[in-house]
Amino acid sequence: MITVAATAANTTTTITTLLAIATSFLLLLITSSPTTPKSSNYHTLFLSTSLSSNVSISNHLQALTHRPHIASSEANSQAANYVLKVFTSSNIPSHMASYHVLLSYPLSRSLVLTTTPQEPPFSFSLKQEPYEGDPYAAVSGEVVPTFHAYAKSGTAEGPVVYVNYGRVEDYLSLRKKMGVNVSGCVVLARYGKIFRGDIVKNAYDEGAVGVVVYSDRKDYGGGGDDGGRWFPDGKWLPPSGVQVGSVYQGTGDPSTPGWASSGGDGECERLTKEEVEKEGDVPLIPSLPVSGADGEKILRSIGGPVAEHDWQGSKDAPTYRVGPGPGILNLTFKGQENIASIQNVIGVIEGAEEPDRYVILGNHRDAWTFGAVDPNSGTAALLEIAQRFGKLQKQGWKPRRTIILCNWDAEEYGLIGSTEWVEENREILASRAVAYLNSDCAVGGAGFNAMATPQLDELIKKATQQVTDPDNSSQSLYEAWTSSGTSPLIGRLGGGGSDYKPFVQHVGIPSIDLAFGGDTAEYPVYHSLYDDFIWMQKFGDPMFHRHVAAASVWGLVALWLADEEFLPFDYQSYAKELQLNVKNLEDEISNKDINLSPILKSIKELEKAAIKINDQRKEIEASKGWRTWKEYQMKVRDVNDRLMMAERAFTDRDGLLGMTWHKHLIYGPTKNNDYGSQSFPGIGDAVRVAKNLQTAESWHRVQHEVWRVSRVIKHASLVLIGQLT
Repeated sequence: MITVAATAANTTTTITTLLAIATSFLLLLITSSPTTPKSSNYHTLFLSTSLSSNVSISNHLQALTHRPHIASSEANSQAANYVLKVFTSSNIPSHMASYHVLLSYPLSRSLVLTTTPQEPPFSFSLKQEPYEGDPYAAVSGEVVPTFHAYAKSGTAEGPVVYVNYGRVEDYLSLRKKMGVNVSGCVVLARYGKIFRGDIVKNAYDEGAVGVVVYSDRKDYGGGGDDGGRWFPDGKWLPPSGVQVGSVYQGTGDPSTPGWASSGGDGECERLTKEEVEKEGDVPLIPSLPVSGADGEKILRSIGGPVAEHDWQGSKDAPTYRVGPGPGILNLTFKGQENIASIQNVIGVIEGAEEPDRYVILGNHRDAWTFGAVDPNSGTAALLEIAQRFGKLQKQGWKPRRTIILCNWDAEEYGLIGSTEWVEENREILASRAVAYLNSDCAVGGAGFNAMATPQLDELIKKATQQVTDPDNSSQSLYEAWTSSGTSPLIGRLGGGGSDYKPFVQHVGIPSIDLAFGGDTAEYPVYHSLYDDFIWMQKFGDPMFHRHVAAASVWGLVALWLADEEFLPFDYQSYAKELQLNVKNLEDEISNKDINLSPILKSIKELEKAAIKINDQRKEIEASKGWRTWKEYQMKVRDVNDRLMMAERAFTDRDGLLGMTWHKHLIYGPTKNNDYGSQSFPGIGDAVRVAKNLQTAESWHRVQHEVWRVSRVIKHASLVLIGQLT
């Protein structure tokens, strides 16, 4: 009996051991292959109505926007705690990353118009009026008075000149076509077309002593459309509405350019106020934003030549003239700049297999006023994604790679929260970040829009094919996006409009920016008192279905990047895009002595490298059955690392001429419009200078920039191939 029992026991132990080994092997197979049906089921579940909720998104947005919450305010700290609470309640370990940064606030402002010596001067109130029945009237006093952040303190007085949008070409028209010089004048510009900081910089370059920027009724007040109805009866900006914002042209904390503000006074190196001015990114003349009504009153005081047809306003506006004068403006602004604390909220879902590879989602939280569209439609969508991820984890899902959710602070001042974080973590991000996925104004109206680095184009299209159109449930979002019968237009990320900028332009991380609506026709209350929950509920997204769709596309792209065995990057698309960019460059360059063949040759090499790495991926997938698990995973890792690092190769340590923080040579801003994205920015800026100077030296600079671009494209090819020369 003892022998039989021992044998039975041994047999049982052997069977138990074999079962344990078999179970471990099965688990290994499952966890080592995120593209198994089980993983795909999680992705399908992510999109299901059982996980998504327009009600919860609406509740999030209402909670985030019940008070104005400018950066460093108590209300913004409360909003940060709200985000942190939602992250942690969704089983996402989270923390706050704090920085001490230089922020700007108004102390006093005045604007006085003198029309004739016989009439008394008119002093503008510079106030946005609450609307009748405004549920937020009780807290509207917490909104900071209308101002331009980092505007120069001082007084400017002079005859008024109307300069249209204040672009370089507008001043050229004034000088050459109308014979008007703005030197010593206060210029009146209307918002639109370019970044407000560039409006002020261009005016300074032309000799103006001050700048007033207004929201023209033609662009923001309906221009006669929609019955001319403004909020709350229509979506348009009311006559007293003012677009506030920053006029700082740098990126990140002005007092710590290029390094993180990771301590208070005395704990990190900082530039003095004088040194900040010498950097050239803060204005050197005072400026103020004003309402459409105030802008129109100033326009009525201007005489001189009649402005060109495309400079005119809406059909019922007065005739616009350019001046100078006879109206005289006296503009006074006094600001205060303080070192203030800001908080980024960071949530981390650690990857099960590749915890050192990061898929990062980001949106900012701070707002100039209530921020229902900008930015908290994106914040609400991010919280929806966090809650869906939390529910997936309860179902057993774990991402292959680490997912990081980021809620940035002080974006409105100059992308400060995201930039300080990127600068502090630059080396880790450069070696570990797979992609950055941004959404700022996630919902500002109808119509899906996307911008991306080109290797992610196909992934966005694929995601929109899986998501239902929020405005027509009988079709996919992709079908709505391509309803014109053409391929969807995906923009590029060379501008400085949101938090993707430090990721793409400083480090070279593949990135995406997603939104519904967002242009002035859809979202005219941008940066004004009226960007509140009621506007969103009535005009932006009454049923909050667009918010759900935004979260679905955003989160699904993140899941694929985090879970797919091979990173779904397409560098053949990148090569084709670069070929189109060169064709556009050929049309722009008038000098036939400029040789673009170095770039064309490098693009051909990139295309070959992209084809080769795709073939290698197929070969590795085909070998899965006979390679050892370890060998197979090393092969997968090698291909993924090359796909991840290729975008970094498009950067150059010296950066763009005159904008050295911007390292990306393929996509960047133009020197005269930080919002504008251009391909080959170094070449484009050099061409504009050369066309103006028409010297051999300036055209030689163009050729040098061509060679620089050709070299970084070649470097990207070498990274994709993964072999030394």
